[in-house]
Amino acid sequence: MWLWRRGFLSRSDAIYDLDDGHHRAYLTDFERFVRTPLINGEWNVTLTNKLIFHWMMERFDAQQTTVYGMVRNDRYLPIDTDQGPQRQVMAAVGADGLTGSDTTESMLAPEGRRSNGGTPEQNGDAPAKSQPGAPRQVRERLDADGRLVLKWIKGGGGNNVYICSTIDGGYRVNDERLTGEEFETLVEGLQEYLVCEFVDQSPFFSAVYPDTTNTLRIITMFDETAGAAFIPIAILRAGTDRSVPVDNFSEGGLSAEVDIETGKLGTALQLRNQTDLVEHDEHPLTGTQLAGVTIPAWTEIREKILAIAEANQQLPYVGWDVVPTDDEGSFKIIEGNRYPGMRSLQSHRPLLADERVRSFYERHDVLDR
Repeated sequence: MWLWRRGFLSRSDAIYDLDDGHHRAYLTDFERFVRTPLINGEWNVTLTNKLIFHWMMERFDAQQTTVYGMVRNDRYLPIDTDQGPQRQVMAAVGADGLTGSDTTESMLAPEGRRSNGGTPEQNGDAPAKSQPGAPRQVRERLDADGRLVLKWIKGGGGNNVYICSTIDGGYRVNDERLTGEEFETLVEGLQEYLVCEFVDQSPFFSAVYPDTTNTLRIITMFDETAGAAFIPIAILRAGTDRSVPVDNFSEGGLSAEVDIETGKLGTALQLRNQTDLVEHDEHPLTGTQLAGVTIPAWTEIREKILAIAEANQQLPYVGWDVVPTDDEGSFKIIEGNRYPGMRSLQSHRPLLADERVRSFYERHDVLDR
């Protein structure tokens, strides 16, 4: 009850080791779940809908991942391609996701249907070539690329993500082996899923743990007074055998804080279970050194993320998921988060101990204490 009255869940106490007075330096669970999602206001749609986020990132082509298409209503809608209605899908995207209006349906209709509801023959057009269904088209794309990621358009926290690859004449999805028919059955059951490229991580990040895509979670806040974005905290997230196919801290992955100025890693933390933290100077499975090691080209990554944040001032609060693709500063942004999880961050230090962070949250009505 002591925790509840102060806005914390008991799990956070086990991680932060809260006591009276000390707890005030931590952003509470109530503030995180109830108030921080409101910071970006109506612009949250650009973070909650992965397709809109993808289009928002078009100005930063080098950091944008490829989205080949979307599976919707048993159809495959091409997106990053010269084939098909590349931008007509935008009409289907609204603040609450994809709409189902007649206008939207007509704009998204495959060849064989026109905006007035008629067939090509009824509209005086030549018959359209039939296209294979969505399951077959996704399978053909996977066969061509060797690896793909299927993401639900609204999902978060590593949920509703399928890491797909071809193996020995068959397919692997997450940790399960499937036949071609089983893979097509899986795709057939998906609704509003994006078909995305698999981003190859840098040699450094692959050496940390090769069985997951390991990411940098970089938080940006925009200081309206200073007219500039800043990074209050950043972490390296690394997968483990418990977290596969993702690197999420809540699933048993590692979290190591990155020194904002130098890029040097601190000791990595891992949840042994839901309440016990374990420290690792090395990755427990690969033996790769973490503590004291500097992220390659960290300065280049940091400055580019700040530039992207300042180009999107309508989003003053973002948790960027970044995958370095080489050791020279190139990277891809695979996701943006509107209210990033706090335990993987504040397990290292309380965020409100930084006066800039406290002021930011106060300006956005997150704190009332």
